[in-house]
Amino acid sequence: MNWDDFRYFLAVARHGRLTEAGKQLGVDHATAGRRIKSLENSLGTNLFDRSPQGYQLTDAGQLLLDNAEAIETSVIAASAEIGGKGRVLSGTVRVGAPEGAAAYLLADVAADICRAHPQLELQIVALPRTFSLSKREADIAIAVSAPTSGRLKYRKISDYTLHMYGTKSYLARHPEINEIADLKKIRGIGYVPEFIYDKELDYIPLVSPDIKPHLTSTSVHVQLEATLADGGVCILHDFMAAQYDQLVRVLPDEISFTRSFWFIVHEDYAKLERIRVVSDAIIQHMRKKISGHGRDAN
Repeated sequence: MNWDDFRYFLAVARHGRLTEAGKQLGVDHATAGRRIKSLENSLGTNLFDRSPQGYQLTDAGQLLLDNAEAIETSVIAASAEIGGKGRVLSGTVRVGAPEGAAAYLLADVAADICRAHPQLELQIVALPRTFSLSKREADIAIAVSAPTSGRLKYRKISDYTLHMYGTKSYLARHPEINEIADLKKIRGIGYVPEFIYDKELDYIPLVSPDIKPHLTSTSVHVQLEATLADGGVCILHDFMAAQYDQLVRVLPDEISFTRSFWFIVHEDYAKLERIRVVSDAIIQHMRKKISGHGRDAN
């Protein structure tokens, strides 16, 4: 038995499916299945109950999970201790982040990090969803809510603000908006309600329960592009909207939101040098860019 056996076991235990475990490990599901079967044969016991719904740990599997995670923690800690600051940074760091933050706050600092550390592979996973660090879906997560459970370290990066925006040309062609009720006269753009993955993003009911967007998307980029194409008005991050002179704020005093970005890392990885370097660069850059993006309401 070697450490590689535990890697396969941990991946399947965390994901519950061979396909997802294989994706994490960079192999096909058949290879993952063979490695699990080989481990079970060497131990003389079943580690998983198989069903159409996936792989569930047996009692023996749960016992092994506790030990395997302890070994994993030791391996990571040893890597952190040996890989001192004097060494060239290498390996992979995967950062999970919301789309808007990834595109407007992380893309440029990611390029800077790669230039400074050419042997480091940096992956930015930009999806409208939460990321499970316990399942190793990412090494670092940028989230709009602080975690409430798990072996995680986290800290607030920065507050950011959002307002409702429309283009000058769109607003000039539609009835003037002087109060919240006037929003019923124009088209709203927002998230598809059923796919809002964090309550912090559910802005529209806070504006008015009587307003319903008629152009919705799970992607904030689609919302932004639809707004720029004169498709309606939309609640957007100020750090995004500040890039486009044609956008103006709508009812800025009445419609204004403050939210926060949180930095999250699994406690096993927090001491790894490559994680620390990437984390520090991202946090510093995001704070600087958010604080410097502002513009006067127009």
